Amino acid sequence: MSLDGLQQQAMRVHDLYDQLNRRERGRVWTREEFMLGFMGDVGDLAKLVMAEEGARDMPGGRVALEHELADCLWSVLILARRFDVDLETAFRRTMTELEAAINIRLAGDEDPS
Repeated sequence: MSLDGLQQQAMRVHDLYDQLNRRERGRVWTREEFMLGFMGDVGDLAKLVMAEEGARDMPGGRVALEHELADCLWSVLILARRFDVDLETAFRRTMTELEAAINIRLAGDEDPS
């Protein structure tokens, strides 16, 4: 699936959460609340990565790790949409900048002899 397809599916789930939150709480999440939810997901992901590496016990195993990675991706896709960021363009630009900066540093480490 393309990034655009992932973002469309993420927005469908986002819209369902909005409907559910309106019914159950009378309001939807703000962008700040989405960010806080993302931070919670990243914390859960960190624990699952530690468990995968054998550094702690955590229920759920690989399936839980996959779920949390997907939750984090969902949050990034939603935050990009809610802040009107063209994620594909921003990603490509950032990776190009990083590649150039890393290559410059690597070239500076080469032995001139």
